Amino acid sequence: MTSTATAPPETAPAPEPTAPARPARRHTPAWLVLPSLVLLVAALGYPVGWQVVTSFQHFGMMQQFGQPPEWVGLANYASLVTDPELWVIVGRSIAFCLVCALSTVAIGLGLALLMGAVSRAGRLVLQVALLLAWAMPVVASMTVWTWIVNWRNGLLNWALERVGVDAQGHNWLVEPLSFLVVAAVIVVWMSVPFVALSIYAGLTQLSPEVLEAAEIDGAGGWKRLRHIILPLVAPVISIVLLLQLIWDLRVFTQIKLLQDAGGVANETHLLGTYIYQLGTGAGDFGMASAVSILMLLLTVAVSWYYVRSLMKEES
Repeated sequence: MTSTATAPPETAPAPEPTAPARPARRHTPAWLVLPSLVLLVAALGYPVGWQVVTSFQHFGMMQQFGQPPEWVGLANYASLVTDPELWVIVGRSIAFCLVCALSTVAIGLGLALLMGAVSRAGRLVLQVALLLAWAMPVVASMTVWTWIVNWRNGLLNWALERVGVDAQGHNWLVEPLSFLVVAAVIVVWMSVPFVALSIYAGLTQLSPEVLEAAEIDGAGGWKRLRHIILPLVAPVISIVLLLQLIWDLRVFTQIKLLQDAGGVANETHLLGTYIYQLGTGAGDFGMASAVSILMLLLTVAVSWYYVRSLMKEES
């Protein structure tokens, strides 16, 4: 009788020791941001630095013949502080900026809500119309608008006469108030497509279940808009409002072309056209650079509240 030897039971291999987890590198985010920061400084550093240096110099007739500019320190800024005309232009620019930006966001929000409420065909028509208005070059659109408000054969005067308003030969660009109203209408018309499409993109991200639940609970259209839709798309509205404030504060092309079409430049200047006049008309690049730095500070001041709000939401 033969006996068979039983093999010893196999034992599970001992687990290999795991390497200790490496601590997260604290400076990794900074290294990732560094390339973009270098490119930004390289693209903007020289122009801004040149403006800062130039704002401490005086340019006159002799500089046109090759003479180096005179270093005047803070004299240009002192002249700005004591110049009443500049502060009138600053106040006019801020008022124009606020009116245009708020009107643009309000109209854009209304169009975005309209695109969400109409049928697919109506939404497509609205989107194509907005894109066409947005894609039109500024100079080309200004040519059309200049013809519309032309005092001789403009479409605006013709339409007003057809409804019984005596507008024969009325020049909308001579009076400063009507000039700025026309300019505001043009700026808003050019800016509404971007705002409307941006807010509509935010509206498409809202959950339909939330809106349906609110409707089932008895919330009407106004309550849903006020308590659900607007709070959810508030970040998008804040961003587009911030961008509009920056863009409308530094508006230039529309104002300059309207001035060339018949407006009184000295009474309708905004900061952009005023800087252009100082640099090209008066030839004083030092004063123009000083006003540019002031404009930069105003842009930061106007947008500071919204920038802080966005940073708080991100943190």
